[in-house]
Amino acid sequence: MKTRLGRYERQLLAYTQMRDKTTLRTNELIAPLRISPKQERELLSRLARAGMIARVSRGLYLVPQRLPLGGKWSPHEHLALDTLIKDRGGRYQICGPNAFNRYGFDEQIPNRTYAYNNRISGERSIGPIQFSLIKVADDRLGCTEAVTMGEDIKVEYSSRVRTLVDAVYDWSRFRSLPQAYEWVRRELAAQRISASALAHTTLRYGDKGTIRRIGMLLEQEGVHPSILRKLARALKPSTSLIPWIPGFPKRGKINRRWGVVINEKT
Repeated sequence: MKTRLGRYERQLLAYTQMRDKTTLRTNELIAPLRISPKQERELLSRLARAGMIARVSRGLYLVPQRLPLGGKWSPHEHLALDTLIKDRGGRYQICGPNAFNRYGFDEQIPNRTYAYNNRISGERSIGPIQFSLIKVADDRLGCTEAVTMGEDIKVEYSSRVRTLVDAVYDWSRFRSLPQAYEWVRRELAAQRISASALAHTTLRYGDKGTIRRIGMLLEQEGVHPSILRKLARALKPSTSLIPWIPGFPKRGKINRRWGVVINEKT
């Protein structure tokens, strides 16, 4: 770990602190520090390797407002995500396991941050922080809740009802079925969500498989027939069947209305 700061390192930190900056771009330090482009690249690279600043993307770095004791620094995960996506002119919403934990569906704390966004796909790291970025079409972003986190960072989370829909829609990625069915039942019973809101969000952000599974779940819960009819109208007549629990053998009773094989273990 780098514990002693050289002249340029001290000047860089003084420059960012005086201007209350949280980000730096390449070529920004050449004039104020009176250094060459090569010296600037080496300086930024050196500090990033030492864990004193964090590289967000090519030419963009996050810097601390104050370097902690010991010299090692890591940006807040939400600041890092917000900076990365907004630098690309994009939008995002935190989803999946992070949202499951936020709303109390799952007690497990994820070791990475999952986000739907309209710019970047794949695994990324900013300093020690790991991200799973899921690129989606613009019209699949929405139904969010703005949350203010540490350092006055405002981030977007998928809403409670959207998170439940995603747990059924994106079950393969999030490994969230069949647990998601119990989450929905619990939320409906506690009146934290309504059946009509769940149906509306399913029609807006789900696919046919999601509509079938949530339709059958709501039918099991005895919701008003008008809500079930709205979901059923979105489905074309089909003889194909999908399993209630993906990954289990497709054997069991068949719900013809929704085209679902009830393959729960007995």
